[in-house]
Amino acid sequence: MTFRILSKRQLAYKKTLFEVEAPDVAAKALPGQFLIVIAREGGERVPLTICEYDRQKGTVSFAFHEVGKTTKELGTLNEGDRLFNVTGPLGNPSNISRFGRVLCVGGSIMIAPILLQAKALKAEGNHVTTVLGCRGDEFLFMKEEASAVSDEVHVASDDGTAGTKGLDFLEELVSSERFDRCVVMGPVDMMKRVSEITRPYGIPTFVTLTPIMIDGMGMCGVCRVTVGGKMMFGCVDGPEFDGHQTNFDELIMRQRTMLPEERLSSILWETNGGCKCERK
Repeated sequence: MTFRILSKRQLAYKKTLFEVEAPDVAAKALPGQFLIVIAREGGERVPLTICEYDRQKGTVSFAFHEVGKTTKELGTLNEGDRLFNVTGPLGNPSNISRFGRVLCVGGSIMIAPILLQAKALKAEGNHVTTVLGCRGDEFLFMKEEASAVSDEVHVASDDGTAGTKGLDFLEELVSSERFDRCVVMGPVDMMKRVSEITRPYGIPTFVTLTPIMIDGMGMCGVCRVTVGGKMMFGCVDGPEFDGHQTNFDELIMRQRTMLPEERLSSILWETNGGCKCERK
C-alpha cells in the first residue's frame, strides 16, 4: 500500500507541507502525535509531526525542512506522487484541556504543527497567545492561519526583519501577563531558551523533542532523552516532555552524533543526480 500526495504547499524556502491520503491514520490522529514517513522502498524512516488531519477526507498533513538527503528527496515529490509508507499516528497526544491562558511558541518548520495545538486549545476555550519564530521575514509562514486560531500573535526573527528580534521580548510578555501553560515546538536551542524564560514564573512548559529516531515504536532505543534525571524514549514516552526537566544539552549532543554521515549521504545523493541540481 502506498500513500498519495494530494497537495504540496511551499511554505518558505526549502520548507514544504504535504497533505496525504491516509484514512486509517487520519481516523486516530490527535495533536502532538507524529508519523514515520518513508519516501520510497528501501528509504530512510523519517519522523514528522502531524500538522493537520481531516477524518472525513481521510487525510493527514505534515511539514518538513529540506536539510538532509531524505527530506531533500521528499521535496522532489509532487502532488499525485505516492509515498512508500506512512505509519501512525505514533507517540502520545498532547494534553488538550481548558487551562486558561496558554502560550504557544513555534519555531522554523514547527510553526506548522504548533498551530494544530493552538487550534485545539482554542476550541477548548483557552485564551491562546501564539508566537511564531523564524530566521527572517522570508522564512515566516502561516501568519494568517495563526491569527485564525489565536487571540494574540507575536512574531520574532533571528535577524529582526520580521517582528521582534530574538526571543527576549518573551521575558516582558510572561512577566506582564498570566499564563497557565506553555507549549513549545521548534529548534532545541529555542525550546531550551523558552523553558528558561518561563521557569522563574512557574509556568508549566511542555516541549516536543525530536531526537534521532528509527522505528518510532520503542524497540530500537535510539531516541533516548533524559527528563527529570530519568532515561525516557522520545517515541513512546513523548514526544512531549516537561521543558523544565529536560536535559537539552544532552539532546543537542546526541542529535549531532550522526552529522558527518548525514552530510556525506546528502552530498553523495546530490552528486549522483538525486536532486537534479547538477552538483559535481
